[in-house]
Amino acid sequence: MDAEEEERGGKRRKGALSGGRRPNVLVTGTPGTGKSTLAAAVAAETGLKLVDVGARVRDGGLHEGWDEEFKAHIVDEDKVVDALEQEMSVGGNVVDYHGCGFFPERWFDLVVVLQTENGVLYERLAARGYDEKKLRENIECEIFGVVAEEARESYSAEVVEMVSSNSEEDLRRNTSVITQWYATKNQQQ
Repeated sequence: MDAEEEERGGKRRKGALSGGRRPNVLVTGTPGTGKSTLAAAVAAETGLKLVDVGARVRDGGLHEGWDEEFKAHIVDEDKVVDALEQEMSVGGNVVDYHGCGFFPERWFDLVVVLQTENGVLYERLAARGYDEKKLRENIECEIFGVVAEEARESYSAEVVEMVSSNSEEDLRRNTSVITQWYATKNQQQ
């Protein structure tokens, strides 16, 4: 028994990493790439807790008001980090959010960046009722790989995975790959 196990009364939690926490997964990408759908599927398959950051921002007042031009809350990143710190330190979460650069690197054991073909993304965003300006901005964000670049700059290359998210087949494959990764992480503990 190591010192960490002794501090926890001799019990190592199932799936705990050496730091004493279960793995956390971040699912990120441009709006419309399928983050919420994938994160929910992974949570259902693995038992990880689903953390919808957008909902936390809205419902928990983790913002500085409303941006009328972009029709979105102005996220207070410090409030978000403070609000999530405890549950992220315990682990066992799959986090759904379109940004990733402000989260502490130590939080995530896997960062999955969803990438979607422009035509597919356009259809998804148009179906949501996005106006032309918001459509264009999000398509450009995907074309220029803004979220992918943010992930590469913010996290170790070993934990960042870029995956396609264009179809139901992609959803099934991505869910399976993340579920297998999680099972392997738990077996290594």
